[in-house]
Amino acid sequence: MRVFAIVILGFSLTACASAVRGTTEVVSIQVTPADANVTTDIGKNCTGSCDIKVKRKQEFTVTASKEGYVTQQQFVSTSTSKRGATGMAGNILLGGIIGVGVDAATGATLDHSPNPVILNLVPVGTSAPSPAPTSAPIPQAVPTS
Repeated sequence: MRVFAIVILGFSLTACASAVRGTTEVVSIQVTPADANVTTDIGKNCTGSCDIKVKRKQEFTVTASKEGYVTQQQFVSTSTSKRGATGMAGNILLGGIIGVGVDAATGATLDHSPNPVILNLVPVGTSAPSPAPTSAPIPQAVPTS
């Protein structure tokens, strides 16, 4: 009986992603230069790097801009996370259809990606740095006679 109680307690701790994970998530936005303007299509804006709190089920686009630099955008999508799936499984086992419905409606099983969002602006008229060579040139044999 004690083992059964421990198993039930374990499942109940993972149940209901809405209660365990919440319906919002903090998305970190890292931008260079440090004083670039950051805007989103969901009305959250800042100057420079910042953290924004968004609903877990809300996808959005981040735009970074600064005069003299090429503007960059990044779409932030949502997908089911391992922790969210665990909470959903707990609902199926213990919470029933109501818990499943609440988690699905609130997006509590979802995480944003990418997180953090990293945008490095480049000055207008310059190209992005070229990648380093992947291998050194092969030395050629030189005849000695």
